[in-house]
Amino acid sequence: MNKIIHRFQLNIIYSIVFLLTPVIVVSQTVTRPIGDSLLNKYGLRVLHSLNELKRTVAKDGNNQMTDLKKQIPSLVLDLRYAGTNNFMKEKLYPPITTTWLRKPAVDSLIKIQRQLKEMGLGLKIFDAYRPYSVTEKMWEPVQDDRYAADPKKGSGHNRGIAVDLTIVNLKTGEELNMGTGFDNFTDSAHHAFTNLPEEILQNRLLLKKIMEQHGFRALDTEWWHYSLPNAKDFDLLDINFNDLNKKNTNNERKFNRNF
Repeated sequence: MNKIIHRFQLNIIYSIVFLLTPVIVVSQTVTRPIGDSLLNKYGLRVLHSLNELKRTVAKDGNNQMTDLKKQIPSLVLDLRYAGTNNFMKEKLYPPITTTWLRKPAVDSLIKIQRQLKEMGLGLKIFDAYRPYSVTEKMWEPVQDDRYAADPKKGSGHNRGIAVDLTIVNLKTGEELNMGTGFDNFTDSAHHAFTNLPEEILQNRLLLKKIMEQHGFRALDTEWWHYSLPNAKDFDLLDINFNDLNKKNTNNERKFNRNF
């Protein structure tokens, strides 16, 4: 009799374990990040596909990655990382004829370009969106977060809200003298460095003033780098340029902007 009771009790225990097992598996499964992106080795969420990006755009139109040249045809582009004229001395991007930023950043640059045109000036872009994997590569030789983004945090460029730029004279096509070139890793590129001719200080001030009027913030150590302040509102991206360039990547409106 005792054996029968014991066997009955074991059967009940096995039944309970069997019923609970699927619950445990489901619980473990839902803790994994959903979608095409998983947390990387630094615990950061990085989007790797257009599908993932499209889902975020469906939730908030400000997430749209927008073609800068299409929206502002008068921009001068000197995309340094698509060539070898950069501090890495190598091509980090494929051949590209445009670049991208999130919609709010592009909307602000449109206003800035219009304002500069009234002064006979315009913008030249050195860099905008930068895939996260490129930031990882750039970090290796520098490892100084004054001049390169630490992959542990990611960059405003990776989020599509940072831009490297200068001002050009529309009549001559020449850049205004800013005292140093792009990607100069010395104190003379800092905003606080004032041991410069007055003309250079005024040129830097003009760029800083107009960018900040339209919502951008300056990086203390680089006169050319500006970004929107709400970085955490936008995911880090590691989507390649060829994918962004596909016609079906977005439903952005096509404007013919005359400036």
